[in-house]
Amino acid sequence: MVIGTLFGRRKGHVWFCVQHDRLSVKPLLLLELSIATSQLVHEMGSGLVRVALECPTRPELKSCVLRSVPVWTMFCNGRKLGFAVRRSVKDETRVMLKKLKSMTVGAGVLPSESGSGEADLDEVIYMRANYEHVVGSSDSESFHLINPDANSAQELSIFLLRTSA
Repeated sequence: MVIGTLFGRRKGHVWFCVQHDRLSVKPLLLLELSIATSQLVHEMGSGLVRVALECPTRPELKSCVLRSVPVWTMFCNGRKLGFAVRRSVKDETRVMLKKLKSMTVGAGVLPSESGSGEADLDEVIYMRANYEHVVGSSDSESFHLINPDANSAQELSIFLLRTSA
């Protein structure tokens, strides 16, 4: 099990952060996804969400750990939506993770600290939960949201796949 946090500004893209534990500010994986925050919220309201991130098998990436691939082709519920990019942790992300470190599971909005008139655009929407991390092979990994309501089905899964070119 790992802690996964989906977050993004209202008018920005979604980020996916994976941590071993909630106290760590150094994620195992930090990806910027090409889906808009509002679009992902809409998809999640419709039911199941499956995000597939694919990278072709290229000689320079064949031997690297799957989570270290820099760029992915992104699909959400079967539709191609652009790319996902692996990012390094910047101060803004570190601060956000520190604000959430006392939370294991939950969703909400972190208010803007800018004090500008566009404050609601700077708010960060987040959803933090436990994820089951499954390593299928050196070419496939997945993260499955563990719903706290034991009677519910999995609502969100993110797959990392190395495909043949």
